Amino acid sequence: MFNNIPPLTKNIIIINVVVYIVTNFILYAFNNIEFYYSLASYYPFSPFFKSWQIITSMFMHAPIGDGSGLMHIFFNMFMLYNFSFMENILGGKRYLLLYFLSGIGAYVLFNAWEFVQVEMFARQLESLGFNIYDYFSGENQALKGSAEEIASQNNLISNIIKIISTPLVGASGAIFGVLAAFATIFPNAKLMILFIPFPVKAKHLLIFTIVISIFLGYSDRGSDGGTAHLAHVGGALVGFLLARVWKNHINRFNQI
Repeated sequence: MFNNIPPLTKNIIIINVVVYIVTNFILYAFNNIEFYYSLASYYPFSPFFKSWQIITSMFMHAPIGDGSGLMHIFFNMFMLYNFSFMENILGGKRYLLLYFLSGIGAYVLFNAWEFVQVEMFARQLESLGFNIYDYFSGENQALKGSAEEIASQNNLISNIIKIISTPLVGASGAIFGVLAAFATIFPNAKLMILFIPFPVKAKHLLIFTIVISIFLGYSDRGSDGGTAHLAHVGGALVGFLLARVWKNHINRFNQI
């Protein structure tokens, strides 16, 4: 079965699995959580952010002890395997472009929403007499006001700290780009989905998934629920746009 996977997809799966094994070994054998999360990606204005993390985070998944860790990487790799035929349809160069640009798109959209939230919380704090940016730059900022106002300020500060210190990991954004490209090129293809007793057209499944992801991303405030739903939307949006550009030339791909 593994021998039938196109070469680029096979290598991507191998890299994900090897990275997962090595990082978890380092994490638990040496109790080195700093190394593990140095490869995750962070909010771009976070002190933990490094530019390479936008790429390395695509090969990182929740650690084994996280509870969802093994299922996280298994589900992502299983989905990538099932749609690996897209590599043959698009050709290697376009497939890699689709994969990595979708992953970058996932990071950009997710953190654009995080930026909106940070600015919203910062303005609420400013209205209460607390400047979060001066606070982060080391300037002494005292909480002022009634007990209720101080509690509100502490809650807003905690929300901002959570955003800038929570890592983003996983290949889901890139994989959603591949799925969106498939649904765009083959919109009427029928898929069988777990728990749905009848085939669903790819275009309907894509629309439903995007709507649900936007709703969950907004209601969960980004990644509060443990899943970066808006990252999925970002990856899917890039996949859709690339597929729209490529769709009319699909028959020429394998000749280039």
